[in-house]
Amino acid sequence: MLASRVERAVVMRGGLAAAALLAVLEAPVAAQEATGVAREALAICHSVEELPADERSARLEEGLALAERAIVERPDDPAAHFAAFCNRGRRLQLEGPSLHLFGEIRRVRRHIERALELVPDWPDAIAGKGAMLLALPRYLGGSRTEGERLLRRAVALDPSNREARRLLAEAGVGEAPGNAVAHVGGIE
Repeated sequence: MLASRVERAVVMRGGLAAAALLAVLEAPVAAQEATGVAREALAICHSVEELPADERSARLEEGLALAERAIVERPDDPAAHFAAFCNRGRRLQLEGPSLHLFGEIRRVRRHIERALELVPDWPDAIAGKGAMLLALPRYLGGSRTEGERLLRRAVALDPSNREARRLLAEAGVGEAPGNAVAHVGGIE
């Protein structure tokens, strides 16, 4: 069945949560311009793993509602779109496949694309998109090649991005976490 294949693919590849975990909001431009509501939504996404499992889904719903409110208040806030990407992606990974899977993936992609339209060189958003593309199976829009390219670009823009380095190593690119920068030459 498609749902079980999707669930296995998402869980085996680290799920969209891996993409969401990249959301550290270290980019100065996005952090300076983020609304308080967007920051709160990101904080929820980052702290949800600390909660008991039975409380996570409700908390992610709260984070997503805040992110969507931030988008309504300020549609050009990249952090608000990133917060929506983070909360929706983590919720999707937590809840697993459903009848709404394709629509949810489309929404996750729309938010990360909008964040990158607003701040094209935001390393965390680039890494988040790359992790998402690595996590998704091809029939859901995943692309190993593009995911790796984006993770390398994120490392080139921010050599201290440990999560992007770790994801590159996990993807089997061959870098140990401390050596990823040696392999990013030529990336624009």
